[in-house]
Amino acid sequence: MARELTPAERQALRGRAHRLHPVVRVGSAGVTRAVVAEVECALRAQPLVKISVSAADRVRRQALVDELCAAIDAAPVQQIGKILVLYRDRPAEHAPEPPPRTAPPGAR
Repeated sequence: MARELTPAERQALRGRAHRLHPVVRVGSAGVTRAVVAEVECALRAQPLVKISVSAADRVRRQALVDELCAAIDAAPVQQIGKILVLYRDRPAEHAPEPPPRTAPPGAR
């Protein structure tokens, strides 16, 4: 389960998300494997994504949001109408190993 965002984090993320455009659309089929794969791909590229949900019913939209967040281990940042903003921390990347040390030219 994704960690819970603090109000300050949520506010900062909402500000960053304002300029984003939806990158994935959840259609009438709901949260399918293809939708999950596309959202996963988008979250690997950047930790904050905007998604469009086409369900007209508010209760159905909330169920889709909950299902999607659980499937991809992301935290909902904001939901306005049919637009959803999700955030997921990027995994800690391993620091690249330094190249092996070699003796400078001329030293033996």
